[in-house]
Amino acid sequence: MKEAKNSRKSNSGEKIRINRFLARAGIASRREAETLIEEGRVYLNGERVDSFAVLVDPNKDFVEVDGERAKLPKRYSYFLFYKPKEVVSTMDDPEGRVSISKFIPKGTKGLFPVGRLDYHSEGLLLITNDGELSARLLHPRYKVVKTYELKVKGNPSEEKLNKLRRGIFLDGKKTLPVEIKRIFRRETNHTWLEVKMKEGRKNQLREMFFRIEHPVIKLKRTAIGPIRIGKMKAGEIRELKKEEVEELMSVCGINLQGGLK
Repeated sequence: MKEAKNSRKSNSGEKIRINRFLARAGIASRREAETLIEEGRVYLNGERVDSFAVLVDPNKDFVEVDGERAKLPKRYSYFLFYKPKEVVSTMDDPEGRVSISKFIPKGTKGLFPVGRLDYHSEGLLLITNDGELSARLLHPRYKVVKTYELKVKGNPSEEKLNKLRRGIFLDGKKTLPVEIKRIFRRETNHTWLEVKMKEGRKNQLREMFFRIEHPVIKLKRTAIGPIRIGKMKAGEIRELKKEEVEELMSVCGINLQGGLK
């Protein structure tokens, strides 16, 4: 496969902190990387890392996590995928169900999905080998908006929707405020809604609407930040344009230092 037009080199030759290196390698988020270091699971050139301030030269140093080498890809790649229903959001599945790897172009390596959509949901899924971008897109700290279209059972009152808008407690933690707008479609006994949210716990939307007794019947993610699924059809995949990657980087606060090449 030809090199993606939107790819960017990952090895600048400059030294970076160990936690950022692990994030960019797709091993863990920066905070999770700090936990790995605290647990003594990270080694640099054969020596156990015991400080978050340790610097790594991606072109020269040898980093290991749990005995496995961690390294940056030579180039980062970015894909937009319309995940169909009844496809798992992983590269493989022990139960033998269809996974997203079936749809990824041949010749690409080291890719992983940015977050997940549950088995029965559909819509936009970003796939990349850029660990730092993935972590930032998913972390509520960066407030990247994810947009969904839902069909729910019945006709929820504004009182119930306002409850979700303000936030409810799930597993002992209150959800962040969300935006909810009605989508006017002729549907008997069901309601269509657009929901915008800045976090994404496992099955969060389904659980939220179950709590107000209007369970989700259909769920489709239509956008992540500035990236929209548009007129793509289920099962289609394409590379992100250079401008789209730059927009994603911008909303996540990643400095491109001159843009993509």
